[in-house]
Amino acid sequence: MAWARAAGAGLRPHLRRSLPRRSLLRPLCASSGGRGGGDALEIVGEFARLDHGRTGRTGFPEAVFSEGKTPQQVAEIFERMVARLGDGGDYPAVLATRASPEAYAAVKARGACPDAAYLPESRLILYPPSVADAMRRGEGAAPAGGAGRGDDEAGHVALCAAGTSDLPVCEEAAAVLAACGVRVSRFYDVGVAGVHRLLRVMPQIREADAVIAVAGMEGALPSVLAGLLEAPLVAVPTSVGYGASRDGLTPMHAMLSGCAPGVAVVNIDNGFG
Repeated sequence: MAWARAAGAGLRPHLRRSLPRRSLLRPLCASSGGRGGGDALEIVGEFARLDHGRTGRTGFPEAVFSEGKTPQQVAEIFERMVARLGDGGDYPAVLATRASPEAYAAVKARGACPDAAYLPESRLILYPPSVADAMRRGEGAAPAGGAGRGDDEAGHVALCAAGTSDLPVCEEAAAVLAACGVRVSRFYDVGVAGVHRLLRVMPQIREADAVIAVAGMEGALPSVLAGLLEAPLVAVPTSVGYGASRDGLTPMHAMLSGCAPGVAVVNIDNGFG
């Protein structure tokens, strides 16, 4: 819808400016090789094809989804991506999501990034460690090897959690936003079971360019927020809740069925997307 695109236009330029600019005409299927224009694709063994050109095409870098990969596979992919950091590189930061402690140990053992950070609550491996530091402060991290940037340039997102049990998903989102240079304000445990908690912080939430609402159980928080805000809202259902919540299906269906406009819904427990 035209009005929804217009609502998101305020944050989109900030996100674009916060990431290294790359040519949109880089070959999508170029062979691996040097650092020239034909290295958008890098083959790693027989198990991975790294899309180094994704930042230039979409404004959002590739990350390592660690579930289903061996610790050694995670470590080798992570190391190849770290090699592309820095001025003129393809990545503002490198992230491995859903990572186990064993995968983190394998990353550190390879030696290319011994100071990589691990966030056990959100199961994230981050490099450089300044991204983790910025995430904890709610700030956007400057790109690796590049100059810093102000919070206004990077954009501002309000990250709202219905309950404390939703925090692992929220913190995954916070890390991704920090890696993209976006400032984050956290508003946790503001679910509708005690709606006065939400109303008390609404003035601060309204200051954000966009809002992420994370909720399990019946998933009501995004609908309430969407009825009170002008900013675009991303709803994230979580698998938190008792039997009828059906591991996140109930809140996901509630968010998809909401009548308030301006809401985009992502997959269950998907703090990255």
